[in-house]
Amino acid sequence: MTTTATPAPATGLVDGGDRAATRRRPPGRRHYGTHLFLVAMAVLWLVPLLWALYTALRPKAVTDRYGYWSLHGPLNLDNFSAAWTQGGMATYFGNSAIITIPSVLLTLALASMMAFAVSRFSWRFNLTLLIMFTAGNMLPPQVLAAPLFEMFKHTPLPYSISASGSLLDTYYAVIAVEVAFQLGFCTFVLANYMKALPGELTEAALVDGAGVWRQYSRIILPLCRPALAALGTLEVIWLYNDFFWPLLFIHSGDQLPITTGIKNLQGQFLLDYNLIAAGATITVIPTLVVYLALQRHFVAGLTLGANKG
Repeated sequence: MTTTATPAPATGLVDGGDRAATRRRPPGRRHYGTHLFLVAMAVLWLVPLLWALYTALRPKAVTDRYGYWSLHGPLNLDNFSAAWTQGGMATYFGNSAIITIPSVLLTLALASMMAFAVSRFSWRFNLTLLIMFTAGNMLPPQVLAAPLFEMFKHTPLPYSISASGSLLDTYYAVIAVEVAFQLGFCTFVLANYMKALPGELTEAALVDGAGVWRQYSRIILPLCRPALAALGTLEVIWLYNDFFWPLLFIHSGDQLPITTGIKNLQGQFLLDYNLIAAGATITVIPTLVVYLALQRHFVAGLTLGANKG
């Protein structure tokens, strides 16, 4: 009885061919131009901020002698302590918190409800309402400044909650306007995010007897945490830095937010730019803390759904 030996596979040739193909494979493209552009834009963006910080650390006498575009003189924190005390920063930070926190919470709550209604249910006017909310962002807010001022001026309020007897010179006016102008953008973003969620989630909940509110609060809203964190970060930064509406509606100096209250650092006959730079640098700290605290959720909220087709 004879047996035929089965020849072993030529592993050496296969491995050699794979190694040759690997050597022939062109290397990955290095995006030097993109990296150079990003570095240039980052430097262009950071130079004014770093120069403002450098100006805030220099005494005024040194800049008066050598100029602002010089590298002479010592660096200290005297301007920061003077800006904090002379500008009443603690009071203005509290005023900014009173305006920003309720505005952000109300905007996200109302926008999430509206986005849930137009994205998870098919009814006659869902697309029309979404278009109306989105179109509201295209209207310049300055166009409505005069009508809103007159409307708030003639809206009476009890003197127990408004020293002016109207909606003017109150936090309510600023909060209402901030929520109204930010609601469209947040509704648009959350509606697109909710549309990417599987429809079977709410269908299964409906079969199990869950009502609309339970579907919204127990199923959809927890899944929207990354998007809410990203929008919350953006809204805190935008509303905290808003200068126009508080300056228009609030006339009492002790109720102004930090962005408008910083003008108290300006003298009547003399401008201390070192002191103003220190005050401006202090105002950046809260938004920087919020961004660093929510950075991971912010990036996740921007990238989730990017690969969905």
